[in-house]
Order: sequence, then structure tokens, then C-alpha cells
Amino acid sequence: MYIQLEGQILYYERHGEGDDNIILLHGNGEDRSIFEELITAIGDRANVYAVDARGHGLSATPAEYHYDDMAADLLNFIEALRIKKPTVFGFSDGGITALIAASKKPGAFGRLICAGANSNPKGLTLSARSEIKRQFKADKSPLTEMMLKEPNLTSDILSRITCPVTLLAGDHDMVKEKDTKQMAFAIPDCEMHILSGEDHGSYVIHSAKCIDYFAFSTHK
Repeated sequence: MYIQLEGQILYYERHGEGDDNIILLHGNGEDRSIFEELITAIGDRANVYAVDARGHGLSATPAEYHYDDMAADLLNFIEALRIKKPTVFGFSDGGITALIAASKKPGAFGRLICAGANSNPKGLTLSARSEIKRQFKADKSPLTEMMLKEPNLTSDILSRITCPVTLLAGDHDMVKEKDTKQMAFAIPDCEMHILSGEDHGSYVIHSAKCIDYFAFSTHK
């Protein structure tokens, strides 16, 4: 389904049925299809909205990319569809988007689960940043460039988030463990899990391993 949100057209799919609302946000260069296994695992225990971010999948391509604009898309999406207190599961860029949105409008969210999110470009490992620089030199993609310049999730911004937050990262992640810990310390109601044997996306992309971090009101 398509939805017009203040100049930005997003594509999304809705699955399941239940008392809980869940929004799934993918990472840079991906689309909603990475969550197929997770959606299957959730089944009919919740209303699940799998969204293609601007410039990804079937959503419209904007003139430029900024995490703040993606966060605005998320808030507009919630408002337009009147989604009450959703749990947002965001992977990588999707997690960054969710954190920014929750800092701007804390009361809109029930809970965040953010996997592999970094607070700023230096929160990525040196090897990851080097690879992103090589990628940008090759493709000149504004999406790649965004990862080199953004986000800037300061402790002050993170401290504005009032809903419960779960931060996840792999012990072989491209996000530095130090960065994940600093973010967890700055967010008032936050728990952190460093997952053994996992890299940046191994427990998210086409995987249902994260299902254990969700809580459901209904069980069908």
C-alpha cells in the first residue's frame, strides 16, 4: 500500500491482527523484505507495519537524504494511520530513525527495539567506515554519503527519549560496543544486549532471532 506523507510517498505492507502495533524499519540499502521471517514468527499476535524507507524498495526517491527527514516520515506515518503507541523495531538506519523520532515526540511510542544503531559516524568501526568510504567513492550514492556524515545522536538528544528502549548489537558488529554502551547509558529507560556470535545483521536480516525481545498482549 502507498501513503502520501507531506510530500513523501512511502510504501508499506500490513500483516497480522492483534492488540499490539509493531512497525518494522529496515537498514540502509534494504527494504521491508528483510523482515519476512520475523513477520512469520510474529504471526497474528500483532498488527505489523513493514515500511520501505524513502528512496528504498517501492517508496518514492527524494532529492536528498537525512535521518531527521526519515524520522519525520515515521512520525507522519504514525499520525496518518492513527497507530497507537507502536513498538518500533529498527535495524541499523531504521534504529537511528526510531531513536531520533522518539527524541522529538516521546509520547508517540510504546517501545523501541533498535538493532545495530550508531550514535554518529565515529561510532562505527574503522574498518566499517573505510568500507563505506570506498563504497561512496565507487557509487557516489547520497544514501552512502549520509552514513559518512550522520547521525549526531548526542547524549542530550538521547536523554529526551522516555519510552522503554532495547538496544541490540552483535559482538562482531560494525558498531563499536563502546558506542552502544554510551547510548544505553544516555537513554533513561534502556536495556542493552550484546549478542554472542552475531555480526551487524546476522540476527536481523531474514532471521526471526529477535522475536524474543518483543512482548505481546495477545496470543493466538
